[in-house]
Amino acid sequence: MDPVILIFGGLAAFFIFKLFSVLGDSSDGPGTNSEGNDDFETLRNALTGNSSKNAKRKSEATEDNVVELHPSGNTNTDPAPEPVRAISPAGKTLLGADESFDEKAFLDGAKYAYEMIVEAFADNDISSVRAYLSENVRLAFEGAIEQRKLNNHKQELTFIGVDSSTLSEAKVNDDQFIAVTDFTSNQVRVTRDAEDNIIDGDPNRVDLVRDRWTFARKRGSDDPNWVLVATGSA
Repeated sequence: MDPVILIFGGLAAFFIFKLFSVLGDSSDGPGTNSEGNDDFETLRNALTGNSSKNAKRKSEATEDNVVELHPSGNTNTDPAPEPVRAISPAGKTLLGADESFDEKAFLDGAKYAYEMIVEAFADNDISSVRAYLSENVRLAFEGAIEQRKLNNHKQELTFIGVDSSTLSEAKVNDDQFIAVTDFTSNQVRVTRDAEDNIIDGDPNRVDLVRDRWTFARKRGSDDPNWVLVATGSA
């Protein structure tokens, strides 16, 4: 036989063998993942950029880099709601005459002043609360304290706290704002004589005290403070 034919025949057999080793035996049937098919898929995916690693990286990059864009960082273009400065009818009356009035802030300050004034009066020393008192109220408190001293009476007070405070009435005059405020508080009150005997109250009893105080503030004044102009029981 011609040696050239033998050489080409050997080469042909070699290439056929390599082809089967890469593509796999067709007898495996469709859908069989032979090693040769794996190699072929790897080669094809590498050339097209669709390898499993590349696909995973693309998926992770897509998931990790999703950014939701909104105009100016906020989709809510509605204006911010106006703060609620008055709830009660009395508060709305004052707010209508003074746009800076805040009912909650007023009641917070009124409760603070109420507790301070009650404790100072019980201690027979109202010097620390003079700024909160009108002249008439100050004179009335000083007269009551003087009478207590003349009678050799001593008042003891334990102020537990204010249960509630409400703005019950309001008036607007030409020269001032008037706010009538109701307080409900828990107090332990005892009055003793010169011999330390109890003449009023009970040190073991908590009294529910209801007071109605009237505060006023000048219109057009730069001073935002309210002063106590009248006291009474609610």
